[in-house]
Formats: sequence, C-alpha cells, structure tokens
Amino acid sequence: MENIYLVGFMASGKTVTGKELAKSQKWQFADLDELIEFKERRSIADIFTKEGEPYFRRVEKLVLREVAAEECFVVACGGGVVLDPDNLRLMKQTGKVVCLTVSAETILKRTCGKSHRPLLNVVDPKKQIELLLKLRAPYYAQADVKIDTDKLSVKEVVGKIVKIISQKPRVTRHTSQLKKKKQRK
Repeated sequence: MENIYLVGFMASGKTVTGKELAKSQKWQFADLDELIEFKERRSIADIFTKEGEPYFRRVEKLVLREVAAEECFVVACGGGVVLDPDNLRLMKQTGKVVCLTVSAETILKRTCGKSHRPLLNVVDPKKQIELLLKLRAPYYAQADVKIDTDKLSVKEVVGKIVKIISQKPRVTRHTSQLKKKKQRK
C-alpha cells in the first residue's frame, strides 16, 4: 500500500480534503504542519518568527520522513514541501502526489485576516500570493495528478482523487511485450 500526499498552495483545501479522503478510504490522516507544531511544541508562525524558514524546512523534512515510513496515510503537506527535491522524491517513492490548485483570488479570500499564515503577513498579500504561485508552479507541476479545487466541493475533489487512485495502470503494448520476453527466458 502507498500513501497519498496532498500538496498545493496554502488554502487550496489540503487538510479538509485530506480528512474526507482518509475517512472515505478508511486510512489514517496526517497534517504535516500539525505534526511539526506538536513536535516543536509551538505554532508554525512562531517557528518562522523565531527560527526562520530554513529551520522550519529542516523540521518539515524530518517529519515527512517519519510519515513516509508509514502506509495507508493521507498526508496534507505544507505548501512549500515540494521546494525540496528530496521531499518530492520521497513522496513519489512512497505514494501518489496529488496537487490541489486554486486561484490567487480564492487563496486571498480564504486567508484574509488570518495571522497564522506567516508568508502572507506582508503589505500586499495578493501580490505575494501571485509571486509564490509563480515560483512554486514548476514544483507543483511535478505532482502525479493536479486537481483545480476552485469550483469544486470537498466531496467532488475527494471523488476525483478516489477515481484517479483506483484506476489500474494501463498496460501498453510495450509493457506486454516486455512481460512476454521475460516469461520466455
């Protein structure tokens, strides 16, 4: 069995979708940010303020390794987890990576007035969101699957993910020929 890693920008619906997906599949759910806060005994905002982003990313990497050692987990990852190539490689080796995408406008609406988003505690949060989306786009593009959550309910997003993960890999003619060749030897 593999894990399912939900990646994407903050407020794309990873946690709420992850909880519903885990429930529907009778799997365990883990939120990386919550695990980091538990391990560090302080909030993400406090970690960023006192230790900085590089420290946070090191802790995030360690916690991801611990979760990746498990099976049958739906994992809601922090928005920047994909910035580290080792993290992305680990997630792909131990499961499917599903990127939930959302527009800058929706992100702004969902995060407006919430101080626990340290990367958006700036003068112009919309400009910051657009910049970060642009910078992270190549990383999010490496996910196994991308789902735009802007106009979908949580139930619809979960349904799409379940449909995708339950599909059997297609056997191509090339794959069939390789299997026959191995059987002859």
